Amino acid sequence: MQGKKVSFLYLDEENMVNAGVLDMPRCVDVIEDVFRLLGEGDYLMGGPLGNEHGHMLWFPKESSFPNMPLAGPDRRFMSMIAYLGGKYNVCGEKWYGSNVENPRERGLPRSILMVVLNDPVTAEPLAIMSGNLISAMRTGAVPGVAAKYLARKDAETVAVIGAGVINRACLLAICSGAGGIKKVHVYDINEEQTKRFIDEMSGQVNAEMVVSPSVEDAVRNSDVISVATSGVSPAEIKEEWLKDGALIELTGVADMTEDLYLNSRLVADNWKMHQSWMTEGEEHPDGIESILSWAPSAPVIRLLLNEKIEHEDITSLGDIVQGKKTFDNSGEKPVIFITGGMPVEDVAWAWTVYQNAIENKIGQELRLWDSPHWF
Repeated sequence: MQGKKVSFLYLDEENMVNAGVLDMPRCVDVIEDVFRLLGEGDYLMGGPLGNEHGHMLWFPKESSFPNMPLAGPDRRFMSMIAYLGGKYNVCGEKWYGSNVENPRERGLPRSILMVVLNDPVTAEPLAIMSGNLISAMRTGAVPGVAAKYLARKDAETVAVIGAGVINRACLLAICSGAGGIKKVHVYDINEEQTKRFIDEMSGQVNAEMVVSPSVEDAVRNSDVISVATSGVSPAEIKEEWLKDGALIELTGVADMTEDLYLNSRLVADNWKMHQSWMTEGEEHPDGIESILSWAPSAPVIRLLLNEKIEHEDITSLGDIVQGKKTFDNSGEKPVIFITGGMPVEDVAWAWTVYQNAIENKIGQELRLWDSPHWF
């Protein structure tokens, strides 16, 4: 039998831009479709239950080996694998490393990512592509979908807490998903970064952009609060600052009291995935504290372990989008939306951009082999 030639499409970051990776309205539509598939169950992620976020290298706090990286804020490597059904019918992986020191010390993004797509039956590679923009866009698109389904219908104002790359994408998506946004309050601990954010985003969203001098000022004036911060000092959000029915979207970690969680309606992107994190935290030598610095759901997991809430108190967004559960925000309670990011989202948006690249003849075809040496 003649061995089959295998090649794949390579897409660098410029190729990705040309293939439409920055099209946020399209990305929001795709991610909304992903949540429908999640609600239907037509997906798989890692682990025996098919709901793991990814497989992570846990760096030690101390090491006798001089070259071994040590634990630090947002310092990790992770492999995130998934199969997504529906029209996508594709397997994929996002592989990334992260170090919060990269931007200020090395002139690099905090995370550097690659995405691979494979045929789900033969395992042939379809594409290898730059993943930073895929990840940022799909991460931002999730709060956009959440705002469409969870925010008050009359929402007009947004608080941006953390003026970084992720909140750029989040703001675009929230304005696309919610509609009717008229004013955006921006706060970052770095005032110059806040000003750069406003300068860049003013031409991309049809809303007034203003600097908030504090987290409190931004939160008190907003219907939707987008938190996308990293580092060791999360932003504090107090319950008395919140407007009726305010939607808090946690793409990053926030410092909020136990009572605020208990007095809010809790929605997760996919609660089954967060349950896997709960298991990881229980198995780690440092216990549940090991995930508090990076898992947005860690405070909720702690409430569960302390038997103050039950799993049934948390709704998955996919069940709402798919129609299994109804959700009406009439302002009686705050809403906390917890998102941890899922490889099915990366796979869906990567597949969409890959299809655009094929259609428009973008990228470089690379050969794996003309015929396999052994088969």
